[in-house]
Amino acid sequence: MSDKPRKFKGGVHPNDSKALSAAKAVQDAPLLDSYNVIVHQNIGAPPEVIVKKGDTVKKGDLLAKASGFVSVPLHAPTSGTVSALEKCPGPTCISVPSITITADGEDAWGDCMEPISDWQNADPAALKQRVADAGIVGMGGAGFPSHVKLSPNKPIDTLILNGAECEPYLTADHRLMLEEAEKVVLGAAILARILGLNGATIGVENNKPDAIEELNKIAGKYNVKVQGLRVNYPQGAEKQLIYALTGREVPIGGLPMDAGCVVQNVASAAAVTDAVINGRPLIERITTVTGEPLVNPGNWRFRLGTPISKALELAGGIKTQPAKLLLGGPMMGFAQNSLDVTVMKNTSGILLIPVETASQYTSEPCIRCGRCVEVCPMDILPATISQAVENERFDWSAQLNVMACIECGSCSYVCPSHRPLNQHFKRAKAEIAAARRKEQKK
Repeated sequence: MSDKPRKFKGGVHPNDSKALSAAKAVQDAPLLDSYNVIVHQNIGAPPEVIVKKGDTVKKGDLLAKASGFVSVPLHAPTSGTVSALEKCPGPTCISVPSITITADGEDAWGDCMEPISDWQNADPAALKQRVADAGIVGMGGAGFPSHVKLSPNKPIDTLILNGAECEPYLTADHRLMLEEAEKVVLGAAILARILGLNGATIGVENNKPDAIEELNKIAGKYNVKVQGLRVNYPQGAEKQLIYALTGREVPIGGLPMDAGCVVQNVASAAAVTDAVINGRPLIERITTVTGEPLVNPGNWRFRLGTPISKALELAGGIKTQPAKLLLGGPMMGFAQNSLDVTVMKNTSGILLIPVETASQYTSEPCIRCGRCVEVCPMDILPATISQAVENERFDWSAQLNVMACIECGSCSYVCPSHRPLNQHFKRAKAEIAAARRKEQKK
């Protein structure tokens, strides 16, 4: 692995706006009267609910069990009573199944998993099962079950922890690496043990020198390397991160394991430490609550099931009228239409966009300037694919490799005609996937 990271093709440099929260230490959100826990918080099959209304639960107790290999369990964020099993607003603006826990105020742990203190000599299969039992997923936004990534069917020689956090405004991973560096590095070492590797590399953008310094203080103890990365969005995308650190290219349609790599988010690694060393499942996460309209942006450790409305209250409330509310960052986040949506395992940020930033534009015809092609990190043709989608030629867009799009939004960001390129690509991918499912059923 090179000591000098490579620059991937394309990318953009939006105003990162991280100063709003980067210096704000993580605070523990106070215990709420109730939590509305969304059931399906992972890519793959939803877990199967095993509690019923009226059941008493302790913190960490199982609420829903994994329903297959690509599925993860769900655990209670506090002790109390299951007061409702109903639908609530979800992060994609549709109603989704949820479990409401009315807290008893004791916040008492149940009989959780036994700690595995001697992890260095533990069976790698047992460590991987612990990751699965703890309900750990990719916490950088994707929500893919971590134990599945740790089960590659191809040879792996490189483990990478993603600490790039290239999305503007977000600083949750930055604060985690700065304040809990050993938990992150130890998690990397445990993940390496599972994969049968002797070490790992943590990639961190160079705009976080304090986090790099803290990680380096203990990285050698666990045979972990910390590598600074160029500041270039989307540096944190898996394929771009792999190329920057190894020079390897993941083939179109391929996965990191096709390049001999496994990539895990730094927050997921910290959750692995909690699961293995402390025997605790994933029931909380650090989330950035930020945006110019807020009185006091910052970073908080929230229990799963915390409503957005409560998070905004902790940030001092709203001082100026926002134009949009997003879960995630401005480039890849999802706009919300309800404050009742709750924090999930992959909720990295809660962002209020000011009116002056989210000005409304009318989409104009493409002027063939080529800017979208220049910035595309996947080396595809955004303008041409967009034209195919507008003509509902999804077969054409497939031939143009729209499925390789990582939906980073770089093309939309630079488009002078304000064309909804990213939305076009999302539609094309959904249509192609639906067509393939239909074909498989024949």
